Amino acid sequence: MRNLMNGEIPLNFKKNPYDRTQWHDDVTDPVTSEVIEDGTPFMSEYANNFEWGIYNAYRFLIEIYRQMERMRVQLELDGRVPGNSGTFADVLDGSSNKISLDKALTDVVEAVAIGTTTLKVASVDGFKPFTQVTIFDDVAKEDVVITEVGTNTIKVQALKNAYKKGAKVARTNVLIDTVNTEMGVGNWQTYRLEIVEVV
Repeated sequence: MRNLMNGEIPLNFKKNPYDRTQWHDDVTDPVTSEVIEDGTPFMSEYANNFEWGIYNAYRFLIEIYRQMERMRVQLELDGRVPGNSGTFADVLDGSSNKISLDKALTDVVEAVAIGTTTLKVASVDGFKPFTQVTIFDDVAKEDVVITEVGTNTIKVQALKNAYKKGAKVARTNVLIDTVNTEMGVGNWQTYRLEIVEVV
């Protein structure tokens, strides 16, 4: 049975994974135009094979480009900061190079007023004292330093703004777009929930 492509393939292959089809025309009698021998039939399996082949070839080219971009950035940094080995580089393609974005994020579980220093939050996972966080909702935002982390509470410097229940506390509100290899600004969000009773 032929190994025809029908989906994405691993990028770490050792030999060409594409099984090429050898196409043949019909053989016809030059006088009667009668088909003496049938050519290669055109089937969806063959069409899907070269469609997936083209798709996977582009995936491979994109991965090669990403690797070359990481090497280019590393070489550029080595020229400017000798010996750093690209430690401070991130080309935002989803592959970490010795650094990673701190994505600690939680929700404030009750509204807070101006001057508040203790935030009741849904989780304290990933948060540490003496690190900076951003608190924000759809109206205001500010950066504060954590002074203490307790059980579902985070103590911070006195807030300059009031915040709604559901406001976010985050180490970063950056969203990384690995498709366009760029950083975007995260937004405060609300959700509509519908509760359905199951009888």
